[in-house]
Amino acid sequence: MTSITLHSLSALRSRVEEGVARARSRGRAVLMGVTVDVAPHVDPAAVVVASRRAGEPWFLLEQPDRDGAALATLGCVRAIEPEGGPDRFRSAAREWRKLAREAVADPVAGPRGSGLVAVGGFSFAETGGASPPWAGFAPASLHVPEVALARRGSEVQLTLAALLAPDDDADAVVARLEARAGELRADRALPLLDPDPAGTFRVVSTMPPEHYEQAVARAVEHIRGGAFEKIVLAREVEVHAPQHHDAAAVFGVLREAFPACNVFVVGRGDAAFIAASPELLVRRDGQRAASLALAGSARRSADPAVDNHLGEQLMQSSKDRGEHEIVRQRIERTLKPHAVWVTSNDEPEVVKVLNIQHLATPIRAQLAKPVPTIELVGHLHPTPAVGGEPLRDAAPMIPALEGMDRGWYAGPVGWTDANEDGEFCVALRSALLRANVARCYAGVGVVADSDPASELAETEIKLAALLPVLAG
Repeated sequence: MTSITLHSLSALRSRVEEGVARARSRGRAVLMGVTVDVAPHVDPAAVVVASRRAGEPWFLLEQPDRDGAALATLGCVRAIEPEGGPDRFRSAAREWRKLAREAVADPVAGPRGSGLVAVGGFSFAETGGASPPWAGFAPASLHVPEVALARRGSEVQLTLAALLAPDDDADAVVARLEARAGELRADRALPLLDPDPAGTFRVVSTMPPEHYEQAVARAVEHIRGGAFEKIVLAREVEVHAPQHHDAAAVFGVLREAFPACNVFVVGRGDAAFIAASPELLVRRDGQRAASLALAGSARRSADPAVDNHLGEQLMQSSKDRGEHEIVRQRIERTLKPHAVWVTSNDEPEVVKVLNIQHLATPIRAQLAKPVPTIELVGHLHPTPAVGGEPLRDAAPMIPALEGMDRGWYAGPVGWTDANEDGEFCVALRSALLRANVARCYAGVGVVADSDPASELAETEIKLAALLPVLAG
């Protein structure tokens, strides 16, 4: 990687020596990181894709419209994977806090996500992801990467990390990390998606569409009977390709097509979970927190007049406004016990992405104390935009009606840093890629006046974010 020189890594040796000394004094492994500036033209995602070793975990997250915000990582020096269950978020936060507080690293004043980070995600359900397709994606899984590149605007920084044991040889660690830096390739672009692939693609619903309509109808009966106010039901569609799906090429298409979304890839072994999600779960910066209530959807039109009319209909829809209000109220109610104040606009706004438009309400909070990002994620997940209301009543019905393992679909995906700041989005408009099979997911909120055929049609609109890219 031509923008990194041995001179710019001059702090590496002193950091490694300090880390080994700390590990010996404490009798346990200590995390070490060194961060350097990188040339502004460097594309973090392209570096990670070009430099990845076979089978190595990788992570990409970008939101191009937010001043080119990007975080891209390689490898794993420590996996934080507590058992699934109600305490998984708190356990993950506790383990990361201990690692970060004992770490040897300079304070970082670069782009958000610079320095030592933990990246990954959580399954939708407390013990989700147990089915074979989700192998490698534990219910709670954060990786501390060996290599991380963060970008904001024209500022790009590289962090190299190592977990140093008391008996580590400093010279050997320095040589290993210098060799790793030397492997990083900044001279290659992301691979391109083949515009005219050979062979036949096959798109099939895991369950017949009629099954989904029946599930919605049963949910409506429960809601009208007073069991709960709202439930979100998803469906799965498989794309069987004539060759392996290329997650990096798909990512490149999605970040161009959905620059306002959180576009990510979480790669584990031979599988990759990929998405272009419009929904921020939480962003924490010190004692400031932000979230987004996103619920209520309508299709887009190429005709601007029709498109605006559809957006206005969405704003006037009592069904969609009611669904949206449930989500907004829950997020605000969840944040209030941890905040000095919580605020949002009185009226939602219409947010338009490539193939769909949503009702959205940004929510901001001033925290009473800096609650770790991962704990905030645990408090907020799942919002009624992906779960139900009340959650305790709706949650057991989700797998019963859907008939599938959501895995990480609709779960939180993102990162946290050594200050416990961070960002997590909700894994929507997503697909699990493994070999030549892509499992795509989309869901809708079901309320008392939901129409099964209309809800099925809405899943088709949401699936259209990924199906055209994956199905040739």
